[in-house]
Amino acid sequence: MIRVGVVGASGWASGTHLPVLTQLPEFQVTAVATTSRASADRVAAEYGVRHALTDAGALAGHPEVDLVVASVKTPAHAGVISAALAHGKHVVSEWPLGVDLGQARELADAANRAGVRHAVVLQGHHSPDVRFVADLIEEGRIGRLEAAVMVADGDPFGGPTIPADLVWTLDPAAGTSILPIMAGHFLATLERIAGPLVELSARLPGMGRPVRIAGTAEDVVNPHSRHVFLQGRLAGGAEASVTVLGGDRPGRVGFSIRLVGSRGALTVAPRQRGEYMHWTDWDIEIDGDHVAVPDTYHAVPAGIPRGPAARIAALYRDFARALAEQRRPRPDFADAVRRHGVLAAIQRSAASGTLERIAVE
Repeated sequence: MIRVGVVGASGWASGTHLPVLTQLPEFQVTAVATTSRASADRVAAEYGVRHALTDAGALAGHPEVDLVVASVKTPAHAGVISAALAHGKHVVSEWPLGVDLGQARELADAANRAGVRHAVVLQGHHSPDVRFVADLIEEGRIGRLEAAVMVADGDPFGGPTIPADLVWTLDPAAGTSILPIMAGHFLATLERIAGPLVELSARLPGMGRPVRIAGTAEDVVNPHSRHVFLQGRLAGGAEASVTVLGGDRPGRVGFSIRLVGSRGALTVAPRQRGEYMHWTDWDIEIDGDHVAVPDTYHAVPAGIPRGPAARIAALYRDFARALAEQRRPRPDFADAVRRHGVLAAIQRSAASGTLERIAVE
């Protein structure tokens, strides 16, 4: 039994990590921490957790915690992760790992020195639909892959308005915008299917435009880009085109993926609009014929609903197996550094107008 402490338990984790962990027999949630005593007590009572804390360091050092989950805002990841590593605890961190590539590298190096297992929550990696399409491509179902085209909505980032609870993301030091959050998840999904990018050129338009705080008459400057455009080449030689469109219509987001091979084409669309590609089930077609995802790809308990919770459950199950088999969980902090490296290459290319090459280890 892996004993888990969740930091940031009253936010995103309360609807994903905690419901999942309480249903997986490999895990037991023994501690939660939030910055508020009232919310820590409330979450602990809701999920039957023994220890409710208000300090991440105290949770990391607790003798009944083996694994620390960092489910806090990106700028706070480093502090939670560092505390866990200082106490020799395993770590699962939400994406992004750090506020930038440099911090991500520091955290990955520290985790390796600590000799613990670590993982980052990129839900697309464990999506049954993503894994199935990746297998179809690898098996040559459409022949040799020649082109990959992805278009996706990046709401709620990049639109003319921003929710009041996301104004903090406008700080350039926060590491949270349409590029690391939405493009980061979407590119991780594409690379899981089609292989790593080895070169790219990119544009990040719309920086410095005003954005209205929703529900107010106040405008503030958005230093981040409104959209993300890139052209690139994958390790197998296929060309790639990715467009992430900013907006403020989070209930109506959509996406499409088209993979063109030497003997056919595979297309992907959301089964239901309103969820991101790394969360939702897909409609998959090869040359116009529907292809169903086999049940064997859905390897989580029946009580866990499909969507982001199911993907997170699959990540935790892989983490438990990795501990038992003494191997790396996937994706781990090294994979996160790779993701941050791609984002840094996009920023450099957009700033300089030049082609960026990306090493593949």
